[in-house]
Order: sequence, then C-alpha cells, then structure tokens
Amino acid sequence: MTALLGLATRLGLARLLLISGAREDEGDLAEFADASFAGGVDIMQLRDPSADDEALLAALRVMRKAAQRYQGLVSVYQSGPLAQEFQADLLHLPERGDTAARAREYLHEWALVGRSCHSAEQVDAALADPDVNYLTVGPVFGGLTPDSGLDLVRYAASVAPPSDASAKPWFAVGGITAGTLDKVLSAGARRIAVSRAVTAAGNPEAAAISLKDRLRHAWNTDPAMANLTLQVFKLQ
Repeated sequence: MTALLGLATRLGLARLLLISGAREDEGDLAEFADASFAGGVDIMQLRDPSADDEALLAALRVMRKAAQRYQGLVSVYQSGPLAQEFQADLLHLPERGDTAARAREYLHEWALVGRSCHSAEQVDAALADPDVNYLTVGPVFGGLTPDSGLDLVRYAASVAPPSDASAKPWFAVGGITAGTLDKVLSAGARRIAVSRAVTAAGNPEAAAISLKDRLRHAWNTDPAMANLTLQVFKLQ
C-alpha cells in the first residue's frame, strides 16, 4: 500500500495509464517499469492472463517499487483476492463480473476502483455507481466499425467532461498510439490508456514522454482544463 494521502488527487490529475504484462519473457520488468514511470506514466496496470497468482504478485511488487519513486500508482486487474494480498490502491474491473461494491470488500479503506466500459450504457452505469471511482472507455480502435470507438469517446466527454473535477475520471483505451492520439484528443479525451505504444517500444521512456507531452499540451491549450488542478485539490 502506498502513502494514503493523495490517492484520489493523483487519480484526478492522471493522464497516462499503461497496461502491461509481467514481461517474464523479456526479464526486464524492473527496468521497464522504472523507464515507464520516468517517462510520465501515472498508473501502471498489470494484466497478464498467462501468469499465475504468485508471478502476478511478484510483478506487482516490482511495479510498486518503481512507482514509489515517481508518485505513480499501480493497479491490479480483476482479482479481488490478489488485490487484497497486494494491499492494492487500485483495482480495475472488467465490464462483467463482480460488482464494485463486492470488489471493495477486498480493499483498504482508501483504495479506488475502476471499471471497463464498452458502451454508452456501461458508461452511464459506471458513472452512477458510487463504488466506481474511474472508467476506461473503448476500444477506441479495433472495434466493429472504424468510428464506433470515437463515438463512445465523444459520448463519455459529453456526460463526464474531463474538465469537471467533480466528474469521474475516464481514460480512452484500445489501439491508441502516437499516430492515432490526435483523433482521440479531438474526440474529447484528455486521459488515455495504452499498451503496445509503450510496451513494444524500443525506448519505453521516450515513448511515454512523447505521449505524456502531447497530453500535457492538450490540457494546457484547452481553456476548459485550465482550473482542473485547483478544482481537484479543493475537492480532497
């Protein structure tokens, strides 16, 4: 468990979420996690269906060690028991499965819960659920039709404006790369979740820096985002 003070604040100000496996084949998780957080990743979510619970727990601990150097956050995916053993600060739930209320039974008092959303109805449900703290919205690319994901991003931006500190934070996710980021930003997203854009990069730190710099620019040049930082701190 990281320092409890500021979890909600750090989530509210987060811009870049990275979904990564345990990198057992590469054998470089410690170096990769450090490079990613150094490059500006705010949250690292471990998602590796090929790893057993022992390997996942070990990987989460490696990620946390790196995260603590940069005030980053580490997220467990789906498993309440694993989150409990890890004393997770964040638990991310798929679109189906445990309710957020049930998942909270595994978590410490200040922990935060996320929910994957793949439709407008799921976005509405997550926003209305008092036990959900943040959302991911997608897949932006790779869906049934080329624009369906961007339409969902536009919908999320209309019902939970990123500039509203009282709205739940949400991250556009799914096939986002440096080459597609501008489309996602134009659709209204100000936070993104990526995977291969960083995990497959020859220089993960540089890849993360490039994405984070463009997100920072989008925040700084959007008049609606100007007071978000102040609002987030006032709400805590």
